[in-house]
Amino acid sequence: MTALKPLIRCREIGEADIDRVADLLTRGFAGRSRDYWLQGLRRQAAREVPQGYPRFGYMLDHDGMPVGVLLLLYSLRESGGEMTVYCNLSSWYVEPAFRNYAPMLTKIAQRRNEVTYVNISPAIRTWPIIEAQGFRPYCKGLFFSIPALSRAAPGTRIEIVAADATAIEGLTDGEVEILTRHAAYGCLSLVCRTPKGVFPFVLLPMRIRRGYIAPPAMQLIYSRDVADFVNCAGAIGRLLLRQGMVSVLLDANAGVPGLIGLYTEKRGRKYFKGPRQPRLADLTDTELVLYGP
Repeated sequence: MTALKPLIRCREIGEADIDRVADLLTRGFAGRSRDYWLQGLRRQAAREVPQGYPRFGYMLDHDGMPVGVLLLLYSLRESGGEMTVYCNLSSWYVEPAFRNYAPMLTKIAQRRNEVTYVNISPAIRTWPIIEAQGFRPYCKGLFFSIPALSRAAPGTRIEIVAADATAIEGLTDGEVEILTRHAAYGCLSLVCRTPKGVFPFVLLPMRIRRGYIAPPAMQLIYSRDVADFVNCAGAIGRLLLRQGMVSVLLDANAGVPGLIGLYTEKRGRKYFKGPRQPRLADLTDTELVLYGP
């Protein structure tokens, strides 16, 4: 009598799956430790998620064991005066023996028409595949700025925001929550006070990658507008220099007027699909923050 083959099914990842999902992702991504995945998954377990959406994403279940995974990070953002659901399609891996079932993951993960899906770390070889799925680039590259070379406006002050801060004069409650939440994730949250107003920023220390040498750098994770960073760049740059940081990377589609630096399209392309095109200077609650660059 022939034994029945175990079924392959696609289901939501639950908190009880975290350890086995971390094992799978460790096998699938060379250079990423199990602790790296566990830290990110535990952060996903603790964060707020829009009601009715998956907390972690989906997995291919083979007789109770994960053989494929697609991590999803859902969040609410204000866009055009409305709250919009965004989903960062994050790490994707399927064991080689089960690659034929991989489309099950992508199909179920992109089925909600009201959601704006973003892919912020696509490998170059996947660009044609992503575009064939209906995604469009909203960011073509990165601008490597040297903010300390910018002039600091007289009267400008920079404040570092701690994770336990409460009300901050000049900011909305929502902005304070963004700053404190990201400070708890290890980001550098700042408030810049100028004669023209009060401006919030979130910066993330960049991990040194194999294969290239770069000066110590931060990446701009949040700003109301890129122009705000340009206006505050001199003061921010001097603060960063005291911490040993030289450069700040910004999502960009060309050179950034008012900043000294270099634009490249060799890195940094980002895609979206859905009702709202993401704006530049907002990478809040994405894989860069929860899992690290």
